[in-house]
Amino acid sequence: MTKIVLVRPGSTDYDHQQRIQGNLDVPLNRQGSVEVAKLIEELGGLPIEAVYAPLCEPAHQTAKALAAALHVRCRKLDQMTNLNHGLWQGMRVDEVRRKYPRVYRQWQEQPQSVQPPEGETVDQAMHRIQTAMAKLLKKHKEAMIALVLPEPIASLVRQHLDHGELGDLWKASLGHGRWELCDVPSSVIA
Repeated sequence: MTKIVLVRPGSTDYDHQQRIQGNLDVPLNRQGSVEVAKLIEELGGLPIEAVYAPLCEPAHQTAKALAAALHVRCRKLDQMTNLNHGLWQGMRVDEVRRKYPRVYRQWQEQPQSVQPPEGETVDQAMHRIQTAMAKLLKKHKEAMIALVLPEPIASLVRQHLDHGELGDLWKASLGHGRWELCDVPSSVIA
């Protein structure tokens, strides 16, 4: 069975300021570097054969450090770039809540129904994810790989793997430097 270690990158200043990062390149901050060191320690004993990440700065920095520590290749995964939040990128979450209360609430309850101005929908991002996951799972049958993905893309991958509820994507973005082990069901691989 294929296993995926789903890793959230270390934190950035935008994360601590509760700004919407989207696909903006913001480097890890000091706390993010500490979180990456902790991830490396926790994941060191797992038989991970490859580490994948999009080129966004925090995910790429986290993945490069993890891959180096595990002595495996760090591979880029363009189709897993973070959700494009359009004009919301760089805004604080509370600004969106204040300026667009109805849309904010809708994003909490039904994120699939919201498209940020000049951004992409969750469904558009999910299509990218499904295409990328099909290729990865075909390439790494019966292996363990790590995907270093920012939120909300990490939550979308998790939903794709377990067919669960998406939930509040604003809350999902609060966990940095975390990881979880996902067994990939055969229904996803088929």
